[in-house]
Amino acid sequence: MSKTIDYYFSPISPWTYLGHPRLAAMSKKYGATVNVKPMDLGKIFPVSGGLPLPQRAPQRQAYRLMELARWRDHLKMPLTMRPKFFPAPSDLASCCIVAASMQNSETAMRLTFALLRGVWEQERNIADVETLTMIANEQGLDGAKLIAQAQSSEIQAKYAGFTQEAMDRQVFGAPSFVIDDEIFWGQDRLEFVERKLASG
Repeated sequence: MSKTIDYYFSPISPWTYLGHPRLAAMSKKYGATVNVKPMDLGKIFPVSGGLPLPQRAPQRQAYRLMELARWRDHLKMPLTMRPKFFPAPSDLASCCIVAASMQNSETAMRLTFALLRGVWEQERNIADVETLTMIANEQGLDGAKLIAQAQSSEIQAKYAGFTQEAMDRQVFGAPSFVIDDEIFWGQDRLEFVERKLASG
């Protein structure tokens, strides 16, 4: 029986960027279904003890940069340590992903990685409507139509619902993967995600 992965993340998260290709490969390898669920960390942090990056202690911020460099080099993925447009509001980008997921999971996964690459490889502003439209067009989508869908009350309600669902399931950081109600937090837990998928 194939597994289902509930994938909670933010399209502005570097850890989501680093883990996304491996998650995509795993899901295909094991025939798992990925439910793509972007969430609003700005709402999750206050109820889970998390802090936005600028509010974290200096030593935590410094260690974060060390870890990003380690994983960048380990995974051999291009990553700009201090991208021009980070942090940036990600609600509209998240809603674009939700709108794409209405087509299918594969489309949403592809758009998600394009947005993540936009921030961490290409230093693009995913809070900008024109940039979002271009990225969507580059993925073979109708960018203008996708933006219109993302701004609809239906899609915004789905995004809010994913955020509330994440909180209800005790998710507190990005990326998080939930399989059979078991939470795996962080791209560095993907080895355990694979073990779970392999166990059938």
